[in-house]
Amino acid sequence: MGERRTSDERPPGPVPGAPHRGLGARIEGSDGAGVAAGKPAGDNLLVMAQEYPKANALPAQDVGRLLLRCADRPGLVAAISGFLTAAGANIVSLDQHSTEQAGGTFIQRTIFHLPGLTAVRDELERSFREQVAGPFEMDFTLTEAAKPKRVALMASREDHCLLDLLWRNRRGELPMSVVMVIANHPDLAEQVRAFGVPFIYVPATKENRAEAEQRLLELLRGNVDLVVLARYMQILTPEFLDAVGCPLINIHHSFLPAFIGAAPYRRAKERGVKLVGATAHYVTEDLDEGPIIEQDVVRVDHRHTVEDLVRLGADVERLVLSRAVLWHCEDRVIRFGNQTVVF
Repeated sequence: MGERRTSDERPPGPVPGAPHRGLGARIEGSDGAGVAAGKPAGDNLLVMAQEYPKANALPAQDVGRLLLRCADRPGLVAAISGFLTAAGANIVSLDQHSTEQAGGTFIQRTIFHLPGLTAVRDELERSFREQVAGPFEMDFTLTEAAKPKRVALMASREDHCLLDLLWRNRRGELPMSVVMVIANHPDLAEQVRAFGVPFIYVPATKENRAEAEQRLLELLRGNVDLVVLARYMQILTPEFLDAVGCPLINIHHSFLPAFIGAAPYRRAKERGVKLVGATAHYVTEDLDEGPIIEQDVVRVDHRHTVEDLVRLGADVERLVLSRAVLWHCEDRVIRFGNQTVVF
């Protein structure tokens, strides 16, 4: 299963100049994969996990993404566009939304090209904060399209969402670097090994929850830009969510709201539901009530068995979660309140 790593070793830290985690976060103003309890194995895998996925069309160099939100008022678009023009940037696309005709929240995503962006990014961010964001009291993030987000995937025993994300990432469909897979059961180690990604087994039960969450924080905090709960069948405490320091995305069969708990599809069959679906959302302290990123459904009828519902549910969960992860990694999602705008 791979050699054990010593307890003080961790997956590699963020690359200098790594992109901001984005407005999806809350803003306050090569042959082995270790399955030892909480200890990754296989040093060569840790290197492979940082490689950007190969694809036919990677994000262009010198392309920036500016996401922002603030109280709506006249002159915002002019101020933002004028700043970028003065900096020598060419605006490639600009999407905006105001929640009300007057007095609402203004939300904007701007894609621009600026030669030598990497070298001037920090200065550009500082200048934008001083000249635009400060006076207009904006929350904003500035990222580089060519720098993939560092992502940790968390799972339990079900493999459909986890393997789908790994497969799409290998094909270059998801602009992210999968740093590690963490699971509270060792069952999926062999499948993850085939993708060259570190598998870290962290047992988690009601009895050892505090210890398990401390281990998770050691692995994740300051090391990843996003955590994806790919059917991770554990409830994370508010203390963990406050401390982890990055957004988390969860997938939930939330088009079955009347069937919480175990065996939802069996109970849905008994009730004769006509739709099954899934919701991808950001994780908050309120269980399964975080800002929604994406939803989808499939129609079913009396001819579908419980097994059919499980299969169809797994299909829609894969699609919904992969879209949500893609949109977050492409900086398309901006949170406000308990909602999102997806451009």
